[in-house]
Amino acid sequence: MVRRNPERRAALLDAAIEVLAAEGARGLTFRAVDQQAGVPVGTASNYFSSRAEILTHAGERVYERLVDDAVIAGGLEGPRDRARVAELMHELVDRVAAFPTGFLALLELRLEATRRPELRDVLTRRIRADVEFNVGYHEKSGLPGDGTTVVLLWLALNWLIMERLTLPDLFGGEERHDLVEALVDRLLAGQPSLPPT
Repeated sequence: MVRRNPERRAALLDAAIEVLAAEGARGLTFRAVDQQAGVPVGTASNYFSSRAEILTHAGERVYERLVDDAVIAGGLEGPRDRARVAELMHELVDRVAAFPTGFLALLELRLEATRRPELRDVLTRRIRADVEFNVGYHEKSGLPGDGTTVVLLWLALNWLIMERLTLPDLFGGEERHDLVEALVDRLLAGQPSLPPT
């Protein structure tokens, strides 16, 4: 029988994220999740029917934890210029980097997805929905740039975040800041700005 306590289930998925980040996909076992969550042995197997199910739901849980409604609402305030886009991109990089185990767990899940078509399908749908949301949000906001600009920013910033978390000495804080500024400036060169609303 699969249990349905949503708080316990979320705690188990949070533990799975920590295990993925620390031990990789091969280290993700029911026992490891139970131990990380500090619950009795067998608890995770009461909530998830298989290791594959934990992998799939852990990816969803990362995105749940990364969504910040206040940041989303705040993005629609202030000027609609390159400086505001750069500010939002810095906030994004910092927000994701503040949850390093989530991003590292997603990297592990992506690697595992190369061997598990069902996981690849789930991640593809989830990440495509995230990209489409970001494109729609950007277009609604009136910020300069189009959907392609958003995708290019998303691709570049994901890699910058990966470097920050996996090779933190490669680019220092000031250099990362300057790279984000240069990326936004180059992608939005010649784009019109709108007045604050």
